[in-house]
Amino acid sequence: MDIARFIDHTLLKPEATPPQVEQLCAEAREYGFAAICINPIYVQLAASLLAGSQTAVCTVVGFPLGATTSEVKVFETEQACRSGAAEIDMVIAIGQLKAGKHAYVREDIRLVVAAAHASGAICKVIIEAALLSDAEKRMAVELAVEAGADFVKTSTGFSSGGATVADVALMHQAAGGRAQVKAAGGVRSLADAQAMIAAGATRLGSSGGVAIVHEAGGEAVTIQKDTY
Repeated sequence: MDIARFIDHTLLKPEATPPQVEQLCAEAREYGFAAICINPIYVQLAASLLAGSQTAVCTVVGFPLGATTSEVKVFETEQACRSGAAEIDMVIAIGQLKAGKHAYVREDIRLVVAAAHASGAICKVIIEAALLSDAEKRMAVELAVEAGADFVKTSTGFSSGGATVADVALMHQAAGGRAQVKAAGGVRSLADAQAMIAAGATRLGSSGGVAIVHEAGGEAVTIQKDTY
């Protein structure tokens, strides 16, 4: 397997500049990453730079708190897709989930998924696992699946913790093949990447994608799937 095809090459820092995004896109073209993940302001730039490449443009919605209204999340999604985004990573309404407002959370996700799918984009749902109990993680995954999400994603990378092998395994099990799992936040080495994939992740969000590919030495990497 080509490890680069698992990686969303990510730059979401608020101080990211246009030249840094241009470098990110150049690296994505060179290494063949699955996607780049950037803030919405840079979608149009990235789409122009990656046109004709095998790398998709991914952006974030309701990021990083998830606490904007559904209407705002839908608007963000529609605008991003018009600008060239092919993948949307949205943050759930975390506080509503923790309050047991499951219908709200499901509908919030469903509306964003529908907007993404209407433009031919896929939707990944960030549950911010570090802020949730295991029961809440399972519920978040179930709600995302019910709402039609393509992926569930561990983390924004901006909260109190990132991806863990245990969370990826839990989410993979909860999804039951109905959605894929993206691990993000703290995936910095080839060993990290291999562990997350073994636990069930099919996509990795990382700002260290180039280092991971170099560590792999350009060789195909064999992953032994663990059983959880």
